[in-house]
Amino acid sequence: MDAMNRLKNKDQIVASIQALGQGTVEMLSQVHQDALWVMENLGVRCTHPEIMNAFSPFETEGKAIVYDDRIFITEDLVSACLATVPGIDAFFVARNSFFIGGRAPFVYDDTAGQGGVLPTLAHVERIALIAEANPTVTGSGVGVMLKDECAQIDILAKHCSKPLLLPVSSDASLERVQRLYADGRKVMVTFCLTRPPLQVNENVAEHFVNTARSGLPLFLSALPMAGISAPYCASGVLTVTHAEVLFAMCAAQLLKPGIVCIHAGFPSIADPRYDYRPNYGLVSHNVLNMLLAHLNMMLDLPTIQSGCTTNEQHVTPRALSDARTGLAIFKKYGFHMVRHAFGFLGGLLDFSIVKLEKVAQIAKEVTAEDAPAVEMPAYDERGFSSIQSYGLSVYKDDPLTAANMGKEFTN
Repeated sequence: MDAMNRLKNKDQIVASIQALGQGTVEMLSQVHQDALWVMENLGVRCTHPEIMNAFSPFETEGKAIVYDDRIFITEDLVSACLATVPGIDAFFVARNSFFIGGRAPFVYDDTAGQGGVLPTLAHVERIALIAEANPTVTGSGVGVMLKDECAQIDILAKHCSKPLLLPVSSDASLERVQRLYADGRKVMVTFCLTRPPLQVNENVAEHFVNTARSGLPLFLSALPMAGISAPYCASGVLTVTHAEVLFAMCAAQLLKPGIVCIHAGFPSIADPRYDYRPNYGLVSHNVLNMLLAHLNMMLDLPTIQSGCTTNEQHVTPRALSDARTGLAIFKKYGFHMVRHAFGFLGGLLDFSIVKLEKVAQIAKEVTAEDAPAVEMPAYDERGFSSIQSYGLSVYKDDPLTAANMGKEFTN
């Protein structure tokens, strides 16, 4: 089948071609095809019995293979699973929506000008109240990470009536979110089911299974990093990210057919200037995530990516400029939902209340005309070759990483 024919939403294909160009849309359609190859030929390592059992019945039809703790899925099964995911028009969040999202381990002390402060429920309440009061904030996650997950969910739900991104890592928190959903609240439960290299994170697998079976909408993330756990090129890191989320979506649909699934793929870029840590402030980071949003919209999948972030450790003019640039890029090219858009600082480690307030104001003012000129990345066949060679190992030693370093992902 021609790669373009795999894309489902024909109206969105036209819109994406108008926004991005024919060549970029063809690149994204090839990314989807390459991700299908990954699912069928590299598979995903999994030892969780209920996830493995969800795929096992399809072995007799030749649509899946469960062998040696790996699950291999054919294109036919992936397509069948995606066909049961409710589309964007049926989803409860409008297009072009900016979310707070995320869970920073620390709060930034805006008075002292330093990070590393342990968050409290009072911080969660302030985040929720600001989210509720600002029309540019379409929805919110908890923002920071606390041990008492249930109390955190309660505080956020009490003070913010908008759509919520909620964590579930216990039976008690699952019950809390189920009650909210039964009361008509618009909630999504966040999971990153996979981790490098192409394997299920067994620490979250049980809660994923229980939440999927409950029927709650699932926000499914994956975090490949170009140059570390994915090829150092746009098409390569998009392929690995997309493949990992496709696996989680298939697992969810087999556990609970028709469950709402949000593609929350989060491609990032290793920056050698910062000891190969991810640099979320690059223009390229926003572009990667915007492109993945367009691929998902063409597949008619609800989608939320990462963007409008910074690599700055303090609330500097550069941090606010990075946010403005990201907001403008997404406004110019269009998207469904974006998380991390407001209060996060470098590495998503600190959350600044002041930055949240400032960026919420910037989001009111910024327009598509404020976006920088962007050269859309082309499909790089070397990225797919790297996946074939390094798919289950580290890409730091991949010759493509050395060849593209300082050239592929820049500002």
